[in-house]
Amino acid sequence: MITKIKEVATRKELNAFVHFPNVLYKGNPYYVPQIESMDRDTLTPGKNHAFEVCEGKYWLAYDERGDIVGRVAGIINRKYNEKTGEKICRFGWIDFVDDHDVSKALIDTVEGYAKEKGMNVMSGPMGFLEFDAAGILVEGFDKLPTAYGKYNAPYYEEHLTALGYKKDADYVEYLIKVPEVIPDRYERMAQLVSVKNSLHQAAFRNRAELEPYLDGVFKCLNSAYSQLHGFSELSPGQCEDLKKQFVTNINVDYVSVVLDADEHVVGFGVALPSLSKAMQKANGSLFPFGWIHMMKAFKQNDTIDLLLIAIDEKYKNKGVNAMIFHKFAEGITKNGIKYIESTRELEDNTSVQNLWRYLEHDLTKRARTYIKQL
Repeated sequence: MITKIKEVATRKELNAFVHFPNVLYKGNPYYVPQIESMDRDTLTPGKNHAFEVCEGKYWLAYDERGDIVGRVAGIINRKYNEKTGEKICRFGWIDFVDDHDVSKALIDTVEGYAKEKGMNVMSGPMGFLEFDAAGILVEGFDKLPTAYGKYNAPYYEEHLTALGYKKDADYVEYLIKVPEVIPDRYERMAQLVSVKNSLHQAAFRNRAELEPYLDGVFKCLNSAYSQLHGFSELSPGQCEDLKKQFVTNINVDYVSVVLDADEHVVGFGVALPSLSKAMQKANGSLFPFGWIHMMKAFKQNDTIDLLLIAIDEKYKNKGVNAMIFHKFAEGITKNGIKYIESTRELEDNTSVQNLWRYLEHDLTKRARTYIKQL
């Protein structure tokens, strides 16, 4: 296929960049369209504080008829590179038709950008920050993704490996079945950990009462994730972006904030009702009716998505996860939740995976990031 690559330079082209996967996967029952306005804001300087520490460019691939056949972003996270001492260019937001000329043209373009910027490593798919979806799906193509793990066709992996890319990291997702009666060992363990370490749950009944703890939550997150693959410390502006993204529609039944004797946050966990089916119905837009599907999903749901769990380094391996899960269990029982889906987590994150070892669970999806020396 004759392929022309063009850098995204106008709002119209950015709209086309964001919309392309909806065209590529139209009619696919396992594809979950992202909310295009939110995706567009993520990619726009001035609307995403990640640009305080990142820079990037986006490209579209066109065939000989002028139809869009692929897209890709090139991203340099300067703060992460400074932290690791490496010169890494990330590629992300990559989608393409099943044609090697197209995937090669896209990747060649990002590699050229990386070399121009003095980078010597390519890594991805990744976003600006750790909280953007990472990896391409390599297992679980017949499962509905969570709202935070994007779908892609099986051929992506073969295309990237053909271009010289090797596995960097794997992310896994589990489906956990909630039993009619949650084993009381979780409550016993939570009480034991609480007494032994002088810890307790923060008390809040609504989002307004949760608000005073959020600065401590993000301080804990920065500490707990400091050594995590791909993570760079969040700035105050980036924390505000995450508050807007997650806190606005949060259900406090699925939030746990663990405090020490001095009322400092030492651990937290956040889950949200599953939005995948609602986002399919919204088809990329909140208006005119997409927001109705989203609100219904927040209020009536039998599945929650586990988004974040973070434990302060001082309290790692002391069972604080049990306190977090016990708090979730109260909300799960109250709201009749039948399933928990873990969003993408590193495959060796056993501390979180041990949370559901006593429950029926299945590894349902696997995503992979790749790396290549330039």
